[in-house]
Amino acid sequence: MARHGLHRFTRHPGPRRKAVVLGVAGVTVVAGIVATTMPLLAADELSIRATADTTATMVSQDGDNGAKTTLATCAVRCDGNPRGGREAVVQFAVTTLPATAVNVRATLRVHAWQKFPATVTAHASVVDARAARPTPALPGAVLDTVSGVAAGFNEWDVSALVKGNGTWTVSLAQTGLESRIYWAATENRNPDLRPRLEISYDVDARPTPVVTSAAPSPSRTVAPSPAPRPTPSASPTRTSPSPTASPSSPPDRCGEVSSRLVPSCGAWWGMYSPAGAGDGWDHGAAVAEVEAQVGRKFDVVHRYHDFSNAGSNGAFPDAYQQQQMREGRLMFFAWESRIFSSGTVLTWQDVYSGRYDATIDAVAGRIRDTGVPVFMGFDHEPEDEPAKGSDADFVRAWRHVHDRFAAAGANNAVWVWTMMGWSGHYDRYTALYPGDRYVDWVGYDPYNFHVCNGSKVWKSPATTIGGFYRWLDEHRVGVGKPRMLAEFGTNFDTANPDAKRRWFEEFPAALKAHPKIKAAIYFNSPGMTRRSNTCDMTMNHDASSVAGFARAGRDSYLRQPTGGAR
Repeated sequence: MARHGLHRFTRHPGPRRKAVVLGVAGVTVVAGIVATTMPLLAADELSIRATADTTATMVSQDGDNGAKTTLATCAVRCDGNPRGGREAVVQFAVTTLPATAVNVRATLRVHAWQKFPATVTAHASVVDARAARPTPALPGAVLDTVSGVAAGFNEWDVSALVKGNGTWTVSLAQTGLESRIYWAATENRNPDLRPRLEISYDVDARPTPVVTSAAPSPSRTVAPSPAPRPTPSASPTRTSPSPTASPSSPPDRCGEVSSRLVPSCGAWWGMYSPAGAGDGWDHGAAVAEVEAQVGRKFDVVHRYHDFSNAGSNGAFPDAYQQQQMREGRLMFFAWESRIFSSGTVLTWQDVYSGRYDATIDAVAGRIRDTGVPVFMGFDHEPEDEPAKGSDADFVRAWRHVHDRFAAAGANNAVWVWTMMGWSGHYDRYTALYPGDRYVDWVGYDPYNFHVCNGSKVWKSPATTIGGFYRWLDEHRVGVGKPRMLAEFGTNFDTANPDAKRRWFEEFPAALKAHPKIKAAIYFNSPGMTRRSNTCDMTMNHDASSVAGFARAGRDSYLRQPTGGAR
């Protein structure tokens, strides 16, 4: 689980871890307008880095406005100087909003290290953010005001300025405190602290009217339609998927599963549910209890394992997983290059150098001996593991592990490449991809954190899962590979007690609108968030949420006749 660059684990001695139907077209024999209506589709929440920033001041040769790791704000009278005022100026280039984006909402986030009794107002600005020592300009339109600076990220609603693609400059002006406040700049060595512009938007999916000159043959346009109800099959036929074909399959083949575990219709429904000391680390009961709450078995059980090659952490599959496989569930082993009990973090060079080949071979042998296909991952969310090495190191380690499994005859391992899918790392994902020969599924971990990570945005299921889905399409990474939500989750909304239940109820429709997603696994743990009166990412934190999740699991799209829902 990740929160905008923050990796999220729950560590015990074990690991943590619409459909939109187009209206019927009316046609005329000679000429007419095909008037089709479609509701707004939810879209992504972009996270955009500042392209430039500076401190504007009348103080000559002031140290605050060079290329430094901090910006500064101060009142007009500052530190005893009646002309010592300073404004932080930040510039962003927005280039990736689609032409159909509507209801654009933009939030400026800037980090302060301390709490201050000051008022800071965001203005539209004409100051050159690339200049070393610009003079403050007359303030532009007031955008938003923060009364009382908090330690951490402070947020200003700048939607009145940011209307679409373009270059946008904001200045922060301080009043009420005649001492400087320092803010993290774009040069700050910690990229997580740098200024960002968070943008969310909807997509206006209404098509342009089309003039027709003749009556066309009858046809239907559906984008995309819900999958038909699966037809139960006692003995699923296993077929090999084409490496370039869409993972979706024709409706008349519902009930089949490929050798790479791709269901021919709908999607697998899965769960990560952690065990604890209170239940004796009973990983079987941890899943069974949630299944009892929601009234069905899960198709996929997700567990996190380490490189210790010992106990339930490293000597997997353990007895619980073997029993779950006998009962018809699919296993997803998320294998991390670390040792949970000691906190030791391995580097990817440790992995590909051969230092841990004995461990890799032992695990590969046990996976081979299960005799059934299993999902296998290596170091999910590697973009959030800077201590392990470079992106190229990750790719080399992944290929090394994959090749040793192949050499051991563990061809039943179905490899899931899992990223966070956060827009702040879009520039890295191509370099992190090991290649089509080494990947069977493409996974990512979308979350509607809401206030759990300081955001004010409530993201619908379609918004939550849509951003990286589109990025994969646009950048042609993993073409033809089925996709998996290897983790997903949502917070609740204190202002709307039914919001979480409705989020779950809307989730199947969001999956149907993203048909390349063939598995979705809920991460039923707080992760690095903490339960509070405004934050709880577990799906069963109240009865309403359980009811919504249970209803989602009853949707025919998620009830595979070949999986746990049989």
